[in-house]
Amino acid sequence: MAKDLYEILGVDKNASQDDLKSAYRKLAKKYHPDVYAASPESEKKAAEEKFKEINHAYEVLSDDQKRAAYDTYGDENGPQMGGSGFGGFGDGFGFNVDDIFSSIFGAFGGGSQRPNGPQRGRDILVGVTISFEESAFGVQRIIPVKRVEVCKSCLGTGAKDGKAFKTCTQCGGRGKVQTVQRTPFGQISQTINCPSCKGKGRIITDTCKNCSGKGAIEKSTDVKINIPAGIDAGQRITYQGEGHSGINGGPAGSLVVEVSVSPHKFFRRSGNDIKLDYPISFIDAALGTKISVPTLEGKENLTIPEGTQSGTVFRIKNKGFKNVRGFGKGDMLVTVIAEIPTKLSRSQKDALEKLSFDDKQFVKQKEFKEKL
Repeated sequence: MAKDLYEILGVDKNASQDDLKSAYRKLAKKYHPDVYAASPESEKKAAEEKFKEINHAYEVLSDDQKRAAYDTYGDENGPQMGGSGFGGFGDGFGFNVDDIFSSIFGAFGGGSQRPNGPQRGRDILVGVTISFEESAFGVQRIIPVKRVEVCKSCLGTGAKDGKAFKTCTQCGGRGKVQTVQRTPFGQISQTINCPSCKGKGRIITDTCKNCSGKGAIEKSTDVKINIPAGIDAGQRITYQGEGHSGINGGPAGSLVVEVSVSPHKFFRRSGNDIKLDYPISFIDAALGTKISVPTLEGKENLTIPEGTQSGTVFRIKNKGFKNVRGFGKGDMLVTVIAEIPTKLSRSQKDALEKLSFDDKQFVKQKEFKEKL
């Protein structure tokens, strides 16, 4: 007699999901095989069996649907016919209900087999790494691609010269055969692909030597790709018809190129904008200056007004990335970093100490003190 699942976990039939989880964790920890790794073989085996029981009990009782079936019928699979071989419509009649319904409804679920019908080829995914500048301006590359192509010797048939066939005797060239299965509902007749010719209706009598009867060969081909300006890391470009060849005249799949971009030594990308940290001396920040800013299109002059605070961002219009969809352009965002000198000489320290400033000149310091 099967053990009661509630007794295995040590809970009553009204136990909540939290109660079940707590009991399961406690027992699983106690009987886990790792705990008995150094124990005698008999103890180890007993612990493994107990651990399996605990896992099965929790799997059933933690699932509301299975638990309801177990509480009602004493089995998580629902009512059992017992003794006659029904076993939930099982092997006693030499068939499986899932197989029957699969055969009946397969044509509507994408599971129908059409060996002679055209099938699209599979896609190929490749990665390509480009520089920061190439991602901004676009680039053309030639990349090697390994793909399956239709064998030209047999025209994809697998037969010598595409003609060495004979009609399948089992299905008479139809590619389909009728089968009858006995079920509790009576006999069910169904049409399936012919097992002899795999639904093709014909059998190869002499295989193609070029592809060994496969109808296709693997070939390495150079493919020219155009990577558009403004593309970002992680984006993909799809080239139709450059993937694996289709079957039975079906279209070829696509070549999907995923782009990686090497980091730049100065620039960082943010959307379509380019960011640059530009260090200047604290004196230039205080007195103001003009700087020459590098961009991807050459240098740009930028005026830094006096009293500029470290971290101030200046925008240079239209010096960022072109929108990959072809409209608009980002900007160059220059963050000024005011650098404080280190290792001052005695004379430099004396000169700084002689300077006097009004508290009002240090706005952020003043605001902080007021809040404090």
